[in-house]
Amino acid sequence: MVTVDLSFTGEELRFEAVGENNVYPITEQYGAQHGYTVQVLPLKGLVELRASYVSLHTENKDDKMFMFRFNLFVVRDDEAVTYAMNETCFPSLPWSPREVTCEANYMEVNIRSDATCSSGTSKDDWNALKTAHSSTTSDWQVMFQQGETKHLPMTLSEASMQGYTFYLTDGRLVFRTPYGQPHSLYSEVNGVPVEVVQVTIYSRQSWVVLMVDLVAACSMDVGLSDGIHMVWETPDMLYPTFSIVKVAVGLDGDLLDQLTAEEHGYMVLKRDSVFQIGVPFDADGRHRKSFVNDSLFEFYIFHLYFEQILLDEDQVETRFRLHRTMATVVQCPIFTENRTVLAEMAFTIYLGEVPEDVVLVAVHLNGESYGLPFATQSSHSITKVTYANNTQGYTLKVPFAHPMVEEKMIKEEAVLQLLLHIKFTLIILPENTTYFHQAAFTALAPHLSSLDIDASCLDSGISFTLALHPSNHPWQLAVCSTVLTTELAAQHGYIMSNNGQRLQLDVPLFTTGYTYNNATLKGFSGTFAISVQHPESSEVHSCFTKTCQFSRSEYIRKNVSAEAGQVFSGFQVDGDTMTYENEIFFTELVSTSVSKRLMVRCSYPVERHPDPSSSMTFQADTTGIGTIVRKDREVSVMAISSCLAPKL
Repeated sequence: MVTVDLSFTGEELRFEAVGENNVYPITEQYGAQHGYTVQVLPLKGLVELRASYVSLHTENKDDKMFMFRFNLFVVRDDEAVTYAMNETCFPSLPWSPREVTCEANYMEVNIRSDATCSSGTSKDDWNALKTAHSSTTSDWQVMFQQGETKHLPMTLSEASMQGYTFYLTDGRLVFRTPYGQPHSLYSEVNGVPVEVVQVTIYSRQSWVVLMVDLVAACSMDVGLSDGIHMVWETPDMLYPTFSIVKVAVGLDGDLLDQLTAEEHGYMVLKRDSVFQIGVPFDADGRHRKSFVNDSLFEFYIFHLYFEQILLDEDQVETRFRLHRTMATVVQCPIFTENRTVLAEMAFTIYLGEVPEDVVLVAVHLNGESYGLPFATQSSHSITKVTYANNTQGYTLKVPFAHPMVEEKMIKEEAVLQLLLHIKFTLIILPENTTYFHQAAFTALAPHLSSLDIDASCLDSGISFTLALHPSNHPWQLAVCSTVLTTELAAQHGYIMSNNGQRLQLDVPLFTTGYTYNNATLKGFSGTFAISVQHPESSEVHSCFTKTCQFSRSEYIRKNVSAEAGQVFSGFQVDGDTMTYENEIFFTELVSTSVSKRLMVRCSYPVERHPDPSSSMTFQADTTGIGTIVRKDREVSVMAISSCLAPKL
């Protein structure tokens, strides 16, 4: 076998067989008659020449050494160039007494020239013998038989003129015929198309008749895909008087014994008198090519090589070989699979069965294109894996919080629907043909039973943190029924930040929304409340309140000191009046009861200092008005007409 790269030869090429005194162009007809097969393998970019060991112009040394000589004729740069190709071959196996070959373009039978007649000589053989005995010529005669029809004998020269070849080597008789000859019988056996050529060659020398029966039967099945294998069939009774003792199968001239072939995924079995050979689509030696025709398809070519060892009733071996080219087109099984796990807060999409000559180059997420490889800072990612069957798989992960993921709240069901439309852009090599594979995916977040909010006390305020799970991502924070944005929060003195994983709101003391209680010289408590609302309906889902204790340093500007009749303190004030409460505990000497409590409350008008950069120093210019509240056995209130004007 000779293979030549088409990139070297170009499209204008031919092979020539070199004989002793001449060269012979190997045309389709000439090759079929004389034992040559030329095939172009476009998917591999090769042209292949196969020559039979007993082809016409092969130099034969004792049927053990064979010398082939060919010329390769090509046109390069508008100039004809001829390259000589010579090869000497030694068969690796000994010849069987009888060998039958079903090549791509011809049938060939060669038998050992000293082979004896089979003990199972048939009635047809004796009828041929009677015809031979009645012949008046001593030259070799040829007689074809088609079923029950027997044709008139013809000479070897006449047979050669009709495309048949008969000749002798050093030790073997060779018969070769192209397919579709007038004397071939084309029929179906057990539903399988078969071509059979039956010929008897004989010569009468005086009263001795030399007769050789030559039969070639070949399955003409072209193969059919069952989705897993490319299946080729042949009748198991193609040679009825023979038994099958060994089977081997392979591709591109490489044979595997039956056990090894089955281990490699081949199917070798017999069903209803039909022998079936199934070649897996990922078998070594198969040729495939992806192409686009609206959808993505794969074109497969299998150069099947099949061999059987047969024994006749006299245990004489026949080696049967067959070469067949099978081709099929199948739709590429590329698919997408949703492998999303809600707890991971991300879409996980698998793109599988991508052919070996197809490459993923870009991904569109809801219309936004991202080329491969993705940028390192991207929140989405993709990984690739290659499988033993030469296909590829890609796993795409897109976080639910990705800006291109669409969100839709289904209010009636209290669930959040996340939507992601993906368009994969693939190219077929080496032509760079583009193919798009599209799919849409949804994820439903569970019912909002609780929100993951954490509130913590700071030295000078309260901090709220909302974890952004898929179930709460669309909800918004509100203070006093006002939905907060980053800008609006800043206007109120709040600090709001969002890093995609959590939403944080820091609320400093004395900003809008605080409630203060339990103020003493040691400290006070501050309470702040927020709510979580639906962004469209303003429906309040939950309210959260946090109370924290703050030290006196947060509201007293100076050290507290007391003198006779005066108390000095520092306050931040908000309003037109300042109310000062002083609670007095005392015990009556004549009583054994518990301590009594008396609260003195004074209110003073406040005027702000004109310098805003100064501390808020307050000194009342007028006397205040207040009350005295006694908190012992019964509540009594006494008004105070005037209070001492303090310094604060």
